[in-house]
Order: sequence, then structure tokens, then C-alpha cells
Amino acid sequence: MASHPIEQLSATYLGKNSSELQPEELRVLNSLHTETPLSRDAADLSDDVSTYGERLSDKVAAVGGSWTFIIIFSLVLLAWMLLNTDVLSRFGMAFDPYPYIFLNLMLSTLAAVQAPIIMMSQNRQAAKDRLAAAHDFEVNLRAELDIRRLHAKVDEIAARNAELIEEIRALRKPSA
Repeated sequence: MASHPIEQLSATYLGKNSSELQPEELRVLNSLHTETPLSRDAADLSDDVSTYGERLSDKVAAVGGSWTFIIIFSLVLLAWMLLNTDVLSRFGMAFDPYPYIFLNLMLSTLAAVQAPIIMMSQNRQAAKDRLAAAHDFEVNLRAELDIRRLHAKVDEIAARNAELIEEIRALRKPSA
């Protein structure tokens, strides 16, 4: 039998050599061996390694995908159109009269910039989801192995209890 504790745990509970283990499985077995908790917040782990640009893209996506943004943006567009159609055109000062070519240019530019920023945020969210799934796997594996270990201990206690009961019965039997 293998002498290294990780090798023993691997053979006993996973039926593999430690050289065949995936990194997640190795972390779980190390956690079992050292009796340290495995749980951690996947969002915190992701945030710890995120760059300023990634955090900024998350904020832009959060603002750009909100009803507040849509309502305020709609009000700004309406104000722009009213200002250039009614108010400033009366004085001959409309800087972007109908068909609002400058407004169209600004909207196109906003869409061209906002779309890749939102895609960056979605990619980051997908990476967070993959990290959370990997973490969930580790925690589930740890729980399964802990249950197996407890089951083995309960079986051991039950077997020992059965032995003790037999010994007690043997002692109580009258000698013939």
C-alpha cells in the first residue's frame, strides 16, 4: 500500500494513483489530509485577479443594461430633438436640425464602443461561472469523500459493537 497520505487517500476514495489526479481532485485530497476547509467565494477569487479594465467593463455593462439608463437616455434623446427642432430652430441656432445627423453619429459611436465593452463583461462573467462550477465540483467531491469516510467509521463502530455484544453474550452464558 502507498505510504504517502495523498496516495493513500487517492487509492482508497478515488481509485486512482495520485499522478492521475486532476488539479481539483488533488486540492480536495490535500484539504482532506490537512483537514482544512475547502469552501471559498468564487466571486472573491475572480475579483482578486481582475484588472481595472475588467471591473470597469462590468460597471459599464451594469449601467448600460439598466432601466435607469434606458429612461435617462430616452429623455436625453427627446430633449435633444425638441431643442434642435423647436427651441433653437426658432432663433436659427439649431446645431443639429432634423434628420439629426450629429445625433446619429453619436449614437453609432456609442453603440460601437458599448457593444465590445458589454461583450468583455459577458466574457468575464462566463469565466466567473466556470470558476464557480470548478469550485462547486471541488466542494461536492469533498462532501462525497467526507461522507464515505464517515460511512466507513460508522461501519467500523457497528462491527465493533457487534463484537462487543458477542463477547458480552459469551460472558453471560452459564458454564456447562
